[in-house]
Formats: sequence, C-alpha cells, structure tokens
Amino acid sequence: MSNSSSSISHFLLLPLADTQQLQLLHFCLFLGISLAALLGNGLIISAVACGHHLHTPMFFFLLNLALTDLGSILTTVPKAMHNSLWDTRTISYTGCAAQLFFFMFFMSAEYFLLTIMCYDRYVSICKPLHYGTLLGSRACAHMAAAAWASAFLYSLLHTANTFSLPLCHGNALGQLFCEIPPILKLSCSKSYLRELGLLAVSASLGLGCFVFIVFSYVQIFRAVLRIPCEQGRHKAFSTCLPHLAVVSLFIGTGIFANLKPPSISSPSLDLALSVLYSVVPPALNPLIYSLRNQELKAAVWRLMTGWVTLNCWLISENHF
Repeated sequence: MSNSSSSISHFLLLPLADTQQLQLLHFCLFLGISLAALLGNGLIISAVACGHHLHTPMFFFLLNLALTDLGSILTTVPKAMHNSLWDTRTISYTGCAAQLFFFMFFMSAEYFLLTIMCYDRYVSICKPLHYGTLLGSRACAHMAAAAWASAFLYSLLHTANTFSLPLCHGNALGQLFCEIPPILKLSCSKSYLRELGLLAVSASLGLGCFVFIVFSYVQIFRAVLRIPCEQGRHKAFSTCLPHLAVVSLFIGTGIFANLKPPSISSPSLDLALSVLYSVVPPALNPLIYSLRNQELKAAVWRLMTGWVTLNCWLISENHF
C-alpha cells in the first residue's frame, strides 16, 4: 500500500442534510425503514424455521433471501443513522473496507439467490414431475451454499483489490456508504484497471444471471398459458409474481442508480438513488412475498398470535 493511501485514516461520506432538523428527520425515517425491514424479514425467518409445512425449496430459499436483506440493511443503515444523529460524516478506513465487503457480499448473495429461486419456479411449473429429483433437500443446500460461497469470494476479491489501490485525491466519497466507484475516483494510479477488469467479469456474470432469469420466465409464461384451467393459471401466476416483483425492484433500482446519465447526476439525486436500491428493497421484499402467499401469511399470523398468547400467559402467571 502506498504512503498516500496509508495516510488516510478515515473517509467522508455524503451528508444526509444540511440542517440538524433535517438530519433528525432522516434519522427517524431510516429508523422506521430499518425497523420495518427487521420485523418483516425476522417474521419470515421465524415463520419458515418454525413452520414444518414450509420446509420446501421455495421457502428455504426465501429464508436465505430474508437473511441477505437483514444483512444488507444492517451494513449500511446503522452508520447512516449514527452520522445523522451525531452530525458527522466520517467512517474509518477499516470500517469503510468492512462496509464495502459486507454490502457487496449480501447484495451479490441476494442476486444469486434470486436466480436460484427463478430456477425453482421454472422447475415447479415447467417440469413438475421432476421437481423432487432436481430440487431435493441436498440439491437445495448445495445451491444455497454455492450462492453464499460465490458471494463471499466475489466480495473478498473486490474489497482486497479496491483497497490495495493508492489513494491521493482526498477522502470524500460523495456517497451514503462505501462503494467501489467512489473509491476508484480517489485513486491516482493506473492500477485501477485491475478493478475495471474485475468489474467487467462481474458485469458478465450479472448479465448471465439476468439472461437466465429472462429465459426462465419466458418458458414459465409459455407453460402457464398452456394450462387449460383458469384456476390453475391463477395459482401458477400467484407463485411467480412475488419473485418477479422482487427481481424487478432489485435489478431496476440497481441499474438506474449505477447507469444513470452523468448529466443528471447531483448529490441529492445520488443520495436518493443509494437509498432506493440499498434500503428500500430489503424493507419491501417481505411485504411483497407475504401479500401474495397465503401459506406464508397464515404461518406469520400463527407465529404472531402464538407470541401474543405466550406473553399474555406469562403476564398472568407473574401477576398471580
């Protein structure tokens, strides 16, 4: 590591607002979003883990997706809330590296899991007779492990390569949290071409997953339209729409945030877009899945009523 980069002890993140009143407002907003995300994803994890009738491939991958949502929002939001509450914008060098690693880890794991969930829907609708063979418990565990391991390797390579670059253009990132593009702008070496090479490989991998998702849904819709029973078509669509909505939200916000025209770029727009693709999807995903899935709604309701009943019984026992 060069002297220029080793002398940097902290980075400056993008401030949420100029006045203390607005900063407190943003703090309350982030607090509400993070609590909603924690509650929604926590209920899904608990419902799937405790409900034995939900121990199916679809809900197994949904549990993993909820874990990635929890991880991604806990990686970025607490630091933003801390900076808003204490009127600061700093993050340590080590903290920035850790934040970059975990954010990329959870976001890439979510993308890989969404691709696997698309394969689950494809097999369920297009090859129902082979569903138990292609998506047995061991196969599901292997696919989930591959998604997490690939995400770990992917984020580790990017983080190590990014923070090995010499930085000599200040320490202001101009972003709500640590990401690769703002850090690359601080580099004063041509060695950033290595990172661009990794990004090109990542783009190819992301495009491959995207093409697989599109191809799978083309086959799914063709198979659904051939179902003679209207009730059967409705049931098939109802199992696909939540996943399709989550994929569209995840990919759409990420593409718009990273590929927007430079002419419309501004600090306020960059802040809004970073919130849009890093904070909003983890909070909305549980709502999207629970609205269309009657089994999940019933399991969450049983879980909540069970907790209420248990608490009431404990209170009555302590009272008497």
